[in-house]
Amino acid sequence: MKLAIAAAAALLLTAGAARAEVAEQTETTFRTRNVVEISAPPAKVYAAMGEIGRWWSSAHTYSGKASNLTMPLKAGGCFCEALPDGGSVAHGTVAIAWPTQGLFRINGALGPLQEQGVSGALTFQLRPKGAATEVVQVYAVGDAKPGLPQQFAAPVDQVVREQLLRLEKFVETGKPD
Repeated sequence: MKLAIAAAAALLLTAGAARAEVAEQTETTFRTRNVVEISAPPAKVYAAMGEIGRWWSSAHTYSGKASNLTMPLKAGGCFCEALPDGGSVAHGTVAIAWPTQGLFRINGALGPLQEQGVSGALTFQLRPKGAATEVVQVYAVGDAKPGLPQQFAAPVDQVVREQLLRLEKFVETGKPD
């Protein structure tokens, strides 16, 4: 189990750094921003977000199975993962779930950021764009020790962008891959 967690953390730290789209970075904070247009109305996209176990990548879980993820679309809801033998992980807490405004936010430090003692807010803003939905995803991370953003910002951006692209594909095709 520890080997799987270490491998996932190593992948997070090395994958796709050259393609990172970090919007803002200081010595102790960073903010990523990704945008996709999904061929579906906002209500369908919003509902699909709650099916996180069907579109999140298994490679970015502790258990190795995205199907172990749950996330109720309501404030206070836990973005949680069931682990073998009765264990669990709280990846974050739903801070705002406002379907009519197309706004959804999870507060939490994702992946290897969790043990760094940082704060994080992953926001999804859904906007109608004709028959489609523009989704703007922003992940703001703060309270980091100096230098941590330089190490983590690009690979974290790659991972959250990957999840957004998987959500897009899931909504449009029923499968995230």
